[in-house]
Amino acid sequence: MDTTMNPDEQDPTAESTILIRGGLTRTAFDETAEAIFPTSGYVYGTAAEAEAAFKGETERFIYSRYGNPTVAMFEERLRLLEGAEACMATASGMSAIFASLACLVKAGDRVVASRALFGSCSVIVTEILPRLGVETELVDGTDPDAWERALSRPVAATFLESPSNPGLQIIDLAHVAELTHAAGGLLIVDNVFASPVLQKPLRFGADVVVYSATKHIDGQGRVLGGAVLSTQQYVDDHLMPFLRHTGPSLSPFNAWTLVKGMETLRLRVDASSASAHSIASKLEGHPKLASVLYPALPSHPQHELAMRQMQSGGTVLAVTIDGEKDETFRFLDALRLFDISNNLGDSKSLVTHPATTTHRRIGPEGRAAAGIGESMVRLSIGLEDAGELLDDLVRALDAV
Repeated sequence: MDTTMNPDEQDPTAESTILIRGGLTRTAFDETAEAIFPTSGYVYGTAAEAEAAFKGETERFIYSRYGNPTVAMFEERLRLLEGAEACMATASGMSAIFASLACLVKAGDRVVASRALFGSCSVIVTEILPRLGVETELVDGTDPDAWERALSRPVAATFLESPSNPGLQIIDLAHVAELTHAAGGLLIVDNVFASPVLQKPLRFGADVVVYSATKHIDGQGRVLGGAVLSTQQYVDDHLMPFLRHTGPSLSPFNAWTLVKGMETLRLRVDASSASAHSIASKLEGHPKLASVLYPALPSHPQHELAMRQMQSGGTVLAVTIDGEKDETFRFLDALRLFDISNNLGDSKSLVTHPATTTHRRIGPEGRAAAGIGESMVRLSIGLEDAGELLDDLVRALDAV
């Protein structure tokens, strides 16, 4: 830690306190709001000080590609919230996901992943890693037998999303963790849909947790950011060397925005989740909908598992229009309160058509295998009045 900063002497333990004061450091000015340090580098009093810093003999900031005071505050706050030994921030969620895998695997290694993945995650697993000589295998994440078959051979890593994007599949984290460890690998969980306040994958045996902090952590459509959380050994041996030399660093301004976003994270996620649950319950059975998927609904295929792993159903639901692509687009175009956008976890309610946006790249066969049809719509519920959001959806369904 930079000697000009004064960290709190004792780490907070209550979640509400962590979200406000976790990792809080102040300069000699004793500012109330966290400071932003928009600096690329740091100076040394002597050449010997610089040598000692680069040799690791002193603990201080060297270069903002390696570490920055504002970024360090964000990393420490999220680390405390997640209950991890270490956290490293990245420039985006996708850089966090790619780094979590690329820092660990080499040519000849094997990676197993759930088939239901965000489009860019699928590209990493099915196209980029194989080009680097890594063997990859996709499985149906909700099928325990499929995991057992795939993990009967050695693996370097297992990667999954739970809940998945956009179909909200729930995967048994403890079961997959046990199988992964027996196969000699690490379990990496993308926890972005649940957020760090609704699900703690490390408690179920996960080794690495990744986030797009762009989503709920910022949650107000302002900045990009990502994070990887794990053991200190994983960070020291694998992640830090990879990030240090490849450079997907988080900017100080974005880190500051994410720090401030965390102050209201629990309030926003709880409020949006309550609205999402209410809306999903009232949409279920609508004659213009073929299905409504939301983890907290008893009708969800993995409802019981979801409620064991998550505190609530989250802020996202998926609906399937009883019609084809044309009818689905009419529904989207008729919405007035929902913005058509491929983001999620925002204070504004957002809607997207995964087949033509977030999952277009994986092609018809890939979408069919992941259960993403031409009539599926992903709804990210924000902080507007739940009744008015429901009215907007019902009115738009009349256009179908």
